[in-house]
Parts: sequence; C-alpha cells; structure tokens
Amino acid sequence: MLAPCLLTLASFLLEAGAQMSSSFSRSLRRDGRCIYSFSVAGPAEDACSEPGEALAAVRELRSEREGQQRELAELANRLRLLESWMVRSQGQLSGQQGESLNLLRRLQELEQENRQLRAGHCPQAGRESQQGAQSLTGSSSRQRTQPDGRASSWRFEDRGFQELKSEITEIPASSLIQRSDPGGQDTAPHSSGCGMLEWVGDPVTFQKADSILGKYGVWMKDPEPVPHHTRDTIWRINTVGTDVRLLYEYNDLDQFVKGHPSKVYVLPEPVESTGSVIYRGSLYYQKRKSRSLLRYEMKTETILVRKDLTNAGYQGVYPYSWGGYTDIDFAVDEMGLWVTYSTHQAQGAIVISKLDPKTLQMEQTWTTTIRRRSVANSFMICGILYTLNSYSNRHAIINFAYNTNTNTSKVMNIPFENRYRYNCMTDYNPAEKKILAWDNFNMVMYDIRLSKL
Repeated sequence: MLAPCLLTLASFLLEAGAQMSSSFSRSLRRDGRCIYSFSVAGPAEDACSEPGEALAAVRELRSEREGQQRELAELANRLRLLESWMVRSQGQLSGQQGESLNLLRRLQELEQENRQLRAGHCPQAGRESQQGAQSLTGSSSRQRTQPDGRASSWRFEDRGFQELKSEITEIPASSLIQRSDPGGQDTAPHSSGCGMLEWVGDPVTFQKADSILGKYGVWMKDPEPVPHHTRDTIWRINTVGTDVRLLYEYNDLDQFVKGHPSKVYVLPEPVESTGSVIYRGSLYYQKRKSRSLLRYEMKTETILVRKDLTNAGYQGVYPYSWGGYTDIDFAVDEMGLWVTYSTHQAQGAIVISKLDPKTLQMEQTWTTTIRRRSVANSFMICGILYTLNSYSNRHAIINFAYNTNTNTSKVMNIPFENRYRYNCMTDYNPAEKKILAWDNFNMVMYDIRLSKL
C-alpha cells in the first residue's frame, strides 16, 4: 500500500518540479510514523517586497491618510463658514423684504390719499412720508379734444419729447400786439446788485436722481422764505409720470446731497412739467392738462389760489424746444414773481407777465420778439428775460435778452454748459445770485456775474 503512494507522490513532485523550484523533506515522528513534506515557491515570489519596503509603504499610506483628513477638516470649516454666511444673508434678505413691505404699505396709503384728494376729502394736514419715498404715477389719462385747439395727441407718459432746432427766430415787432398795463406798478429794479448778465460759470453737480422718475424735474430754493423754512431749505419734484404729486423737502444742502428728505408733501393737484417755483412759503405750479396756475401754501398744505392764464397755450402748443409740455413757466427774480408762456395772438412769441404772488393777478404783460419753440429754456434776472439756445448741446449759449424795464431786446452770446446734454429746467435764485438747472438726472448750479445797468 505504501509503494503506490510513494510512486504517486514522486510523480507529482517530478511534474511540479518541472514547472517550479521545490524542496522535499522526510521526518520520523515519535510514534514511529514517517512524515513527508515539501514546499513550492509561488510564481510571484520574486515580486514580493522585503519587510523594510512594506513598512515604508505603510508609512506612506498613513501620511496620505493624514493629508486627506486635513483636507476634510478644511472643507468642513469652509462649509461651516458658508452656512454662517447663508444664515446672515437670509436674515438681511428678510430685513429687506420687511422694508419693502413697509414701503409698499406706505405707497398704498399715499394712493388712498390721492383718491381722497381727487374726491375732495382732504386728509389730515401735516402727514410726513418716510424718507426716500418713491414718486407715484397714476394711470394713463384719456385723450380729449379741446375747443381751444390745444394739442392733445402728444402724450407725456410716452416721453417722446419734441426736439426742434434751437436758433433765434424773431417775429417782426409790427405784427405783435404789445399789451402793457398803463396802471401797472413801477418795474424799475429796486434791489441792490441788479445788472445785466455777462458771464455764467461752470456747472457744479449736487445731486443725481437714482431712478427713471428723476430724468426730468425741478429743484428749488425760496429766496424769501417764511418760518420754519430758511434759505438753506431745498425742494424737489420728479416730473416723469402721469400723476406727479410729490414735493420733497430737504432741510439743507447736505441732506439734499445725501438724498434724505425731511418731509414729502402730497399735492392736491398733479404737476405739469418743470415750470414750478417756490416763493414766500408757497409752491407756484401749473395744474396738469390745463392752463390753471396754482398757489400751494406749504404751511397749511392747501391750494390757496387758482387762476386761469387766459389764452395761454398748454399741453404742447407752445413748449420749449425740448418739449415736455413746457408751455407755462414760472420764474422768480429780484422784482418778484413772473410767468412766461405764449398765445395765438402772440403768434408763438414768448409772453411775459408779472404776477401778484398773493392773488396771481397779472400786474403787467410784455410780448417779446422771439418764438418760444425756438429756445430751450428761459429765466428772469432783474426784470430781464434770458433764453437758452439749446438743451442738448454741451456748449450752448444764452442767445437773447428782453428787458421789461426798457421794452427792448438784445442778441446775446454768453457760453452756457449743458454738461449732461439734456437740460429740462433752468431757473435763477436772486438770494444767492445763482442759476439752478436739472440736466439729464443731475441737479446742478452755476455762478453768474452781472454788470451794472
């Protein structure tokens, strides 16, 4: 039995030895039995690492693992920072949403006040709006044909303002009807420092509107303020919209520059264009879509006087060359309150009327020889009307003057810079001897120099 086993084992060893190296041993156990054993080297034995190499590999793996752990720790820290930032952002967003809701509620209140005002039920006077309230715009109004022939097809809300060539186009004096009032008051200059305009300085920008509602507008100071206002108080109206009613008040120039109004008035009647002025505690302005002149007293927040400007064109019949329904324009100078406009009888020439600031009654009227549509804007200084030849040309000129003191006109050539290329309002402040303008979102001021008359 043993022999066959040995032969089988021998043949196996011979076959295995032919394929790989091997070793064979034989030992005798204590119980008398023989133990035969052999070992065979694997085919990849030569590729096995030595013990030292294995330890080095283990250390390298451990180092890589530690590096990965550090990267994971840094990533976790970044995730915590991101989570903290998201929490703060959500908090800020919630605050902004709250402010937006408050502003929306305030706008809704103002709209309700507007409806009450139009219905003839005035809300309690003295209400102040939150700082930074936005201008309200109403719904588009329907076009109507008027028997006086005023243009009704031009829509302010479309902002398609007319742009006409700005040049002096005088009308022969013989064809004009001079309508001076023999019983009118003496119009000779009564204020020290009056004279003929001879120089205008470079514009200084004080404020820029932050929305499309402020592309066109008017900003004003009161040369003869009443308490509690001062000569430092500033007012502003953004005139883009179909139902402009908000008058912003600023305590001083610093608050005006920062855009922080101290009060916002809601006017009972909407404003037409950029021809408003403030004088002796009242806002004088043209009611939208009419030739009505209004005196709004800020102390009582009521309209004290309404007066139709007889025969005056409005709603784009005789505007300035830039358009904007600028048919009627108030002005203030050393001699008081004025209004400029035109009529069919004047054949489109600029008409100047001196007004009583309390009653808006005409004290005296002059008809000039320059067409209203041919000039970009106008203002009064010491009873003299000055016109600007362009609203969009940066290097414009003051091109014409009409002196109500002598009933004479004069061609001028005084450089005037429209820095922002769209000047929609130009007014004179007699208290400071400066010109204020609204030029393409920007509220600017000019120094001037007068020569003695």
